[in-house]
Amino acid sequence: MTAVGLRERKKEKTRLAILDAALDLFVEQGYESTTIEQIAGVVDISPRTFFRYFTGKDHLALWFHDHGEAILLETFASRPADEPPFASLMHGMRAVLQDLLDSTPEDTARFLKLRRLLDDNPQLVGRSVARGAETERRLADAVAARRGVAADEDLLSHLIVAFATSTMRVGFECPRAEVSMLAIARRMAATMELAERSLRPGWDVEAG
Repeated sequence: MTAVGLRERKKEKTRLAILDAALDLFVEQGYESTTIEQIAGVVDISPRTFFRYFTGKDHLALWFHDHGEAILLETFASRPADEPPFASLMHGMRAVLQDLLDSTPEDTARFLKLRRLLDDNPQLVGRSVARGAETERRLADAVAARRGVAADEDLLSHLIVAFATSTMRVGFECPRAEVSMLAIARRMAATMELAERSLRPGWDVEAG
């Protein structure tokens, strides 16, 4: 293994250690009561080193947006240029879903802790929505580029993205009693199928 590979593995190990320490502290003593200094102390790093990995507590709480956005953009870019943008976006959604299903037990535990963190801290929901809007803007740029139009002048590109990403939001927001990876995955799959069926000519949304 190359020196670069070893450095990247060490960085990833440190990043996950910071995330795990933060999540445990958020659960034990509350999000607002937890400080960056406390998180850094658990991992035995300095606050300065912390900021090499995360921009702050909100970044920790919303890190799944970064991961999901990367999958969506990479999948969209890999799809055929003549494929309808909505279809390409749905392939991206399914790639995100598959990534969830392929998660290690450790990844699953992190994801569910983050899901509960949003339930327990309503103020984070607004920040999550704002972060999601950033992803939608980047996806709209990609859709507009494929369609050969300017994203800031084309409402349709933004509408395509908004409709596609709403399936992920609905699937993610499982009722509190059903917070499990399987429940979230099932709900996401069901909302994606519903979204695709709703675009078929003649389909009656009331009748299903």
